[in-house]
Amino acid sequence: MTRGPRRRSRLLAAVLALAAALMALAAVPAATAAATTATVYYRAASGWSAANIHYAPDGGAWTAVPGVPMTAACTGWYTRTIDLGTASGAQVVFNDGAGTWDNNGGANYRIGSGDVTVAGGQIGAGNPCGGAEAVVYYDLTSMGWTQAYLHYALAGVWTTAPGTAMAEPACAGWARLTVPLGSATGLTAAFNNGGGVWDNNGGGDYAIGEGLTLVSDSEVTTDAADPCEAAEPDTVAPAAPTGVTATVNATTVILSWTAATDDVGVTGYRLTRTSADGTVTRTTAATKFTDANLDPNTAYAYTVAAYDAAGNTSTATTAVTATTGDAPPAAAGGEMLGGDPRQDPIYFVMTARFYDGDESNNRGGAKHETSGNAEYDDPMFRGDFSGLIERLDYIKALGFSAVWITPVVLNRSDYDYHGYHGYDFYEVDARLESEGASYQDLIDNAHNRDMKIYQDVVFNHSSRWGAVGLETPTVYGVQDDQWGDFYDDYNPDFTYDGLAVEPNSGRSYYNGDLWSTAEPAGNTCRNWGVFSGNYSAEGWKVYNCQWPSPTSGMFSSANYHQCWIGNWEGEDARSCWIHEDLADFNTENEAVQEYLIGAYEQYIDMGVDGFRVDTAVHIPRVTWNRVFLPALQDHLVEKYGEEKAQDFYIFGEVAAFVHDRWNRGSVNHSAQFYTWQERREYSADDVAAAIEQYDWENAQGTENQPTSDNAFLDGNAYHAPDHSQFSGMNIIDMRMHMNFGEASNAFFNGKDSDAWVNDATYNAVYVDSHDYGPNKSSTRYAGGTDAWAENMNLMWTFRGIPTLFYGSEIEFQAGVRIDCGPTCPLAETGRAYYGDHLEGTLAVSDFSEVTSATGAIATTLDQPLVQHLQRLNEIRRAVPALSMGQYSTEDVSGGIAFKRRYTDAATDSFVLVAITSSATFSNIPNGTYTDAVTGDVKTVTNGTLTATVSGQGDMAAYVLDTALTDAPGQVGDDGPYLN
Repeated sequence: MTRGPRRRSRLLAAVLALAAALMALAAVPAATAAATTATVYYRAASGWSAANIHYAPDGGAWTAVPGVPMTAACTGWYTRTIDLGTASGAQVVFNDGAGTWDNNGGANYRIGSGDVTVAGGQIGAGNPCGGAEAVVYYDLTSMGWTQAYLHYALAGVWTTAPGTAMAEPACAGWARLTVPLGSATGLTAAFNNGGGVWDNNGGGDYAIGEGLTLVSDSEVTTDAADPCEAAEPDTVAPAAPTGVTATVNATTVILSWTAATDDVGVTGYRLTRTSADGTVTRTTAATKFTDANLDPNTAYAYTVAAYDAAGNTSTATTAVTATTGDAPPAAAGGEMLGGDPRQDPIYFVMTARFYDGDESNNRGGAKHETSGNAEYDDPMFRGDFSGLIERLDYIKALGFSAVWITPVVLNRSDYDYHGYHGYDFYEVDARLESEGASYQDLIDNAHNRDMKIYQDVVFNHSSRWGAVGLETPTVYGVQDDQWGDFYDDYNPDFTYDGLAVEPNSGRSYYNGDLWSTAEPAGNTCRNWGVFSGNYSAEGWKVYNCQWPSPTSGMFSSANYHQCWIGNWEGEDARSCWIHEDLADFNTENEAVQEYLIGAYEQYIDMGVDGFRVDTAVHIPRVTWNRVFLPALQDHLVEKYGEEKAQDFYIFGEVAAFVHDRWNRGSVNHSAQFYTWQERREYSADDVAAAIEQYDWENAQGTENQPTSDNAFLDGNAYHAPDHSQFSGMNIIDMRMHMNFGEASNAFFNGKDSDAWVNDATYNAVYVDSHDYGPNKSSTRYAGGTDAWAENMNLMWTFRGIPTLFYGSEIEFQAGVRIDCGPTCPLAETGRAYYGDHLEGTLAVSDFSEVTSATGAIATTLDQPLVQHLQRLNEIRRAVPALSMGQYSTEDVSGGIAFKRRYTDAATDSFVLVAITSSATFSNIPNGTYTDAVTGDVKTVTNGTLTATVSGQGDMAAYVLDTALTDAPGQVGDDGPYLN
């Protein structure tokens, strides 16, 4: 009974639905009756083995995740035709089916109908597998890259930087990417390594058409053969070089020749040197080679052969012969003082800014007017060796027995007074010397006063104009209406020395030997003289090859690194340029190594007492340990013997501007790392060894680095230190420096690092310097006089060697920015001229002892910090434990407090130090202790002593009478802080 009515209702519904559908169909125009489609072509990222498209037609629902699979089209592309229904477009995203998505950075891709391309974050039109395309090969080797990205524009629309990874299969040394052109005839392109280093054709970008294109060394080759197709082997050798010449300069031979030719290309040259000692072979990519440090009065024969990438080698040239001359004369009286360097507190002077003894060698340089120095009548080169000799007694009056001076080698830049732009490493800068006041005279005068000279040396870089005797590239220049006054005419009869004035230009900063408008023979700089698209501050056009750059090809890869630094804690911090003014030596190249070693050996022969090593962290430790440090040590042993050679003090600047023990987790960039020898063997090749060491040591991490107890007492006992794993390089104590905002911070942070230093008692300790104040402050320390007194108390009694930047004894330029380059006057910086405070007469009888003084220098010596400093130096000299002792904070209660001891065959010195606040020392040896500050005597019978200290700037130093060494009693007279 119930089935009949139900069946009838269903039939009626169907009839009504059919009628409705027929009516609707009749109302729709025939042209829109069919569904709309889009055929989507997608270039997947490298590493995708499949692609899905997940989409939603406009106004419609999304497909189920992960979407629908796409099918492989032509190389690198996937395709899928999707039904848009009545919609005119859709939102689409893509994934690899394994959880990796491309959703256009969260914005989705919005497409229309028809043929659509999605590649590198850009939407285009057309069928990439049926229309024109550009196949782009990029030469990785020419840039020293390991990968490349193509950033390109079609019809003026650029991909999102850094562009699309060039990850299509290619052969070694090449990166490849295929770009569909659609209706375009070509693309505009630039390349980068994915890490911020770009090749944009010197600012002009590259124009690339359809077909196969090669981009190599800024050259574009169109309709090229595929470089990765198996080619016929290259069996043709280059032609032999021609025009080989050999020029002798003392014990250096400079070779040059005309470039060879080859059907494919010359890769380099093999030089063979023959003498009575045998045969030596060297290679270079340049057409010039400097063979330095040869034996004097010796005949050498040289041949040169060219080779290509396939290893084909030309016949060797006919031998050219050269006989070296006499070796440069050894400096008279050149012998270091010797003695434990820890006994010599250090005074750091910037020679050109300290005291002017000879106005005739003052030079303002190219920036004298624009910097504002002229307004102060203050040329950048003002102080000199003459002035330093004249005021060595002032430094002695302060109590210092070692003077660290800025580099002495001939410099060349627009602002080079500080000495870190070395141009001729074998010559002393003439702006520092005077008649009767040569560098040798300075060393001799210091030694006559029992004072040491520590020379600042640079192994990492030269000036931006290269290094005389190694490589001095020519830059592009043009004497047009903009640059006409900038470039001096070439004078072949004039040699730059920084001091002499070139007669035609009237300038001591003459540059006529540095530039050329015509492209010089053998030029390797890319896009010579082409307008870069950039302008100078004056609005003048800047041209390619006008300024030094590591990526321009201006410098040879044999002698100089070819990259800009990108990561200060990365491997490139040791192998790339850190500034355009500092051309980064390829210190892993043997010719560079010999050039630098030969230069600095001559200063050892002059009798300097140590080297402060600039930018030491920017050279791999393995290079220091395998090359430079052993070479210096060998020369010292040859000159002084094994024992005295150890007294030569080398301390490196390993700039780690952090407050923590390790520099952002990178052991390779932490100061203590450089005090150790290598822990394993590496490749014989120095470049490979540097990378192996960096990777291996970073993989070991901070918790697996060597430690030492060389700085620490064993209870109350001194023990013989173990220096068997010492690298030969001590360090500036960057940890204490960064934390010297307060003495207590410096103390606790300093001792926190000491176990990882080979021997922290040799650390050079300073509050501020010519670069930074504490906490990487750009200003000179301005914590106040009391804080300075407290800092000095710590520096002069704690482990390490106290080091003071010139003028800090009177808080000179406190709170003033230390350096602003040539953008402001030196008089307004922390590098201001100090000589005005040193005028007058002075006589001294010994360290810290002034016989008489008049004028401004008497006023300077009467300052409270000066008197405090003089007494600290007296106390430190009177108590050997304070200079050479190991230390411990075990059984010590108080703030800044510690005990120190030094013992040898004739000495047993034990001292208890409390700074700023009182402290109690437990479990110490019984006996008689005398405070070197007040003369207070305490007899200890129960192993405990309490030292009472009144506050900031005050301290106590209780010295034990021992069988070998009596306590000195009160040392010096009461002063403004110690009384």
